[in-house]
Amino acid sequence: MFDKILIANRGEIALRVIRAAREMGIKSVAVHSTADSDAMHVRMADESVCIGPPSSTDSYLKKSAIISACEITGAQAVHPGYGFLSENASFAQALEDHGLVFIGPTADHIRIMGDKITAKETAKELGIPVVPGSAGGVADFETALKVAEEIGYPVIIKATAGGGGRGMKVARDASELEVSFRTARSEAKAAFGNDEVYIEKYLQKPRHIEVQVFGDGKGNAVHLGERDCSLQRRHQKVFEEAPGPSITPKLRSEIGEVCAAAMRKLKYIGAGTIEFLYEDGKFYFIEMNTRLQVEHPVTEAIFGVDLVREQIRVAAGLPLSFTQDELEINGHAIEVRINAERLPNFAPCPGTVTQYHAPGGLGVRMDSALYDGYRIPPYYDSLIGKLIVHGRDRPEALARLRRALGELIVDGVDTTVPLFNALLAEPDIQNGEYSIHWLEKWLDKQFG
Repeated sequence: MFDKILIANRGEIALRVIRAAREMGIKSVAVHSTADSDAMHVRMADESVCIGPPSSTDSYLKKSAIISACEITGAQAVHPGYGFLSENASFAQALEDHGLVFIGPTADHIRIMGDKITAKETAKELGIPVVPGSAGGVADFETALKVAEEIGYPVIIKATAGGGGRGMKVARDASELEVSFRTARSEAKAAFGNDEVYIEKYLQKPRHIEVQVFGDGKGNAVHLGERDCSLQRRHQKVFEEAPGPSITPKLRSEIGEVCAAAMRKLKYIGAGTIEFLYEDGKFYFIEMNTRLQVEHPVTEAIFGVDLVREQIRVAAGLPLSFTQDELEINGHAIEVRINAERLPNFAPCPGTVTQYHAPGGLGVRMDSALYDGYRIPPYYDSLIGKLIVHGRDRPEALARLRRALGELIVDGVDTTVPLFNALLAEPDIQNGEYSIHWLEKWLDKQFG
């Protein structure tokens, strides 16, 4: 087991890793920009190293600075959290080249799943169901037209190197296709430096279902059920729950085993999430995230496992600490993402937190790096906390969430708490009847 690990991240996820390491008797090293010198993860870690100015490019994304911090402190491994360098194959390779352990998948697996066309081809080879679409990148409009006619409208054009909804356009007929195709390529080029796009069938009212997988790198892998992440704004998740309210035990077992079997074939190591669009009882692969997800706590709540601890264990060469037969779902869990944003336009709202009080009680968990007097910097993502609740069933979890939101105090900045209070009053949310388009339509009705 490692003596010391470095966390190449900030905020609540850095705290999350520090806590797991401390329980395992492992010392932690925090890295930080000058803007984060007073951040909670810096205060809680055993050691800290400043790696650059506020800009992520010059700090949290600077591979050489992170590797130097490992050498200075004697850290043997790096946990990347999520975002930043968590799915950067060259970073994982650079760590290995310097004799350091990347707490995550191999560079090859990150590379394979990081390219959406290669990921889709790999998923198909591994027996994972995929959305009908182009066999690879589509280079010109004539080819796009032919593909669209073969699979049928509506279709969606996606950037090969995409993410966050950028380089993604829908075409409902041939007249829309040309504009959508050219716009998607232009956006992809601007956002990712790569204008390659591919085309898939556009599902009308799907849900976003993701399956949590975990492997030990030696051919052993399990699944930990699914999460429903369908409530999204601009392709960004805001509300996640597990188990999914639309998934039956039979479907859960079937798709879970398909995913676990695929990871065994790959000899995948660490945590991973296979994401699907789900409609009319069928799953369609969209991508795989080769890292810990923001919403991992809902899975931890219903299975009673520590996924970060497990990541560290398998990275150190230890076997999985549980088998598939030992994983049983207990109750229902929901997570809402608390962002420092001003409604109704969701504009970022950095500033000083004058008062912070986290909710508590049975089945309530608040993952946050806030404290009284903390200055939320304007340079990073607006996520300031994740409120997770667990109950014996979904109605109890919803009631607990309503109560916990009422206890949460974040004064000094605007947050998205009012959004969740409003959503909990909606019959569709109470009944679990929503698709990936539900929230956008609801927001349009509320705010225009």
